Amino acid sequence: MMQLFQMFVSISSLSILNSQFINQILSFSEVQRDVVSSLKKLVKNSDYYSMPNDGGILLIGILIFFILIGLEYGYGVIKNKNNYRLNDSISSLSQGLLSQLFDAISRQFFTLGIFIIIYQSTPHLHITHFWYTWYGIISAVIFYDFCDYWLHRASHRVALLWAAHVVHHQSQSFNFTTSLRQETFYMLPGFVFYIPLPLLGVPPDLFALSGIVVLYYQFWIHTEHIGKLGILEQLISTPSNHRVHHGVNEKYINKNYGAILIIWDRLFGTYQEETEKPIYGTLHPLNSWCPIKTITQVYSLLIKRALNTKGFLNRIKIFYKPPEWNSAANPSVSMQDIKEIATYDPPISKLSKWIAGSLFVIFFICSLYFILLSEHFSLWPGLGCAITILTGLYCVGLLIDKPQKK
Repeated sequence: MMQLFQMFVSISSLSILNSQFINQILSFSEVQRDVVSSLKKLVKNSDYYSMPNDGGILLIGILIFFILIGLEYGYGVIKNKNNYRLNDSISSLSQGLLSQLFDAISRQFFTLGIFIIIYQSTPHLHITHFWYTWYGIISAVIFYDFCDYWLHRASHRVALLWAAHVVHHQSQSFNFTTSLRQETFYMLPGFVFYIPLPLLGVPPDLFALSGIVVLYYQFWIHTEHIGKLGILEQLISTPSNHRVHHGVNEKYINKNYGAILIIWDRLFGTYQEETEKPIYGTLHPLNSWCPIKTITQVYSLLIKRALNTKGFLNRIKIFYKPPEWNSAANPSVSMQDIKEIATYDPPISKLSKWIAGSLFVIFFICSLYFILLSEHFSLWPGLGCAITILTGLYCVGLLIDKPQKK
């Protein structure tokens, strides 16, 4: 595999990819492990306490997320405002696991690996002494957030990107598990939006750190239990601002893309204040807990629309035009229709719930184990493990998808 890759490089005459550089890309998991240790450069005290590796941080993050999920669930029950459902939560968490499984296999090439290629080809732009300061770190996060705004906006206006991003919007609930409902193939086409960062000289470890900050920040804004936050609504993405983004109400569609800063939406005309209760989900509900159908729903729809569209150019346009383009093949949905859409919640027996919940916990642990040790897996064994876990989650989806007698 390595020889084929080197042959491709030599044929392409990409002089920047010398053997040392290739090895650096292929072993980029080491760079990921060193992200936390690199952060020690950001403080002046050389006796700074020893921080855990990235696997430890992942475990800590998961622990914190599940504690907060438990607190939100408990608060909802106490206040009689519970919006958690077992089937919806399993579906959202399954998508989060699948996205992490795919990322564990592909990240060294499609995100951080490509970042390194560009970064090391522009050494004249490296201003290390700037980036490893407190204001340099803040700048990196802001630049990342700005790029993320445009990726997020494009993901709602380009059909092929929407096909990947729609996973995050399919839930008809809005809670902390929704924030973990991440896209599996999002970064394959999406990494191009972050190319300005290495061109600006942002170091790879700060790129990784900025991505973590932007991603983790968005966890807390996926809740219905926090109201408006005064002046903060004008500056940052808040639960109120993000509820608008997830709403399919006519005035809410394609609004509030900002991850951390909402000022991007104000600057570029995509801001909308929350003025009415959002209706969550998508204009064309998924109505399934099957993880494979969840991922492929819009891809299959686009292919079907392309096959039913006349003209080669029009078929190509199906994939890069806005999702609503070609209304003849994709009829519009009225707001009355949206309000009449029932929440998908097929009844299942208590036994099926227990079996599905138990199986999910087992495959969750297996997924976590694989993600933490993914750097030790070669490509094909890694794919084999991922497919096995996908099959298990598929079976869990079948258990909670089929209506049964209580």
